[in-house]
Amino acid sequence: MTTVSLVIPCYNAARTLRLCLEAVAAQTRRPDEVVVVDDASGDDSTAIAAEFGCRVIRLPENRGVSAARNAGVAGTTGDIVFFLDSDVALRPDAVANAVGILERHPEYGCVYGMYEPEPLIDDGPVEWYRILHAVNWYTRLAGEVHSVVFALAAIRREAFLETGDLDEGLRDCEDIEYAGRLARRHRILLSDTVRGRHDDGHRLLPILAEQWRRSLPLVPLALAGTREGGGRREYTNRPGGILACALALVCLPFALVHPLALLAVAAFLVAFALADPPLLRLVHRRRGTAFTGYFLLVHLAVHVVLVAGLVTGSARLLRPRRPGVVPRQATSE
Repeated sequence: MTTVSLVIPCYNAARTLRLCLEAVAAQTRRPDEVVVVDDASGDDSTAIAAEFGCRVIRLPENRGVSAARNAGVAGTTGDIVFFLDSDVALRPDAVANAVGILERHPEYGCVYGMYEPEPLIDDGPVEWYRILHAVNWYTRLAGEVHSVVFALAAIRREAFLETGDLDEGLRDCEDIEYAGRLARRHRILLSDTVRGRHDDGHRLLPILAEQWRRSLPLVPLALAGTREGGGRREYTNRPGGILACALALVCLPFALVHPLALLAVAAFLVAFALADPPLLRLVHRRRGTAFTGYFLLVHLAVHVVLVAGLVTGSARLLRPRRPGVVPRQATSE
């Protein structure tokens, strides 16, 4: 019989960990072992994990989510490792559905799921932006993919071991780097039957800062994947929207001196707003007209930071290297 190890990386997650573990306890297909990897938390996370009877692996210092997941794999024995983030509460059939897919379809090495369209804890409009944006791209990409998101994902142990550990030098974009390696050896499925409610970020400035960090290594990672024969890449944002935002930014300085440039900026912003019609329909259906306008403003701010990060990350590739200096691998996405 297939055994399942559920691994939860955890860092100062007391706010959501109880909800996460309550959902684990309610699974129709209970994991054979549940391991919480505590990444040197300073709150009550380990006490909450112990309260639910979980085995806790404590890391002596904060090393990041990649190190926590690697420790979880090393400390478990299940045929399937189900990675679950501490801020996700699974739907009761999530583990059963993921395991069932891997049992029925030996061609897949990994299956991961998607977020429900409502947050785990409602913290306001910025979180609704994040949740609905994620739901849209998950839905758009559902099926066989070359990406992986380990927030709620089941991977065969042999597939993980063949691919190798997650890169512990990456604190952002570790899933993108890992997916490039995994997809060269194993097929990956994004399934809408594996679901959970997510407690996402709810403050704009930290979200923009995260987007900046994650944007910087995207071009280097994409080029590395191309050189190494990686498969096609999926995008969480429409390339047309990214291009329209970039062109609007290019035209913006000229708008101060010529009215035609201002018209060009307006045209590109309209193109940006219309770049993803399913996203607009989802937001309008879920939250109404007024929120859709707010959503587009936040979406534009995120794209401005994304474009700036892509340009900066690309420029770093063009910097002349000093003799004898070996370039470091990118450490954020």
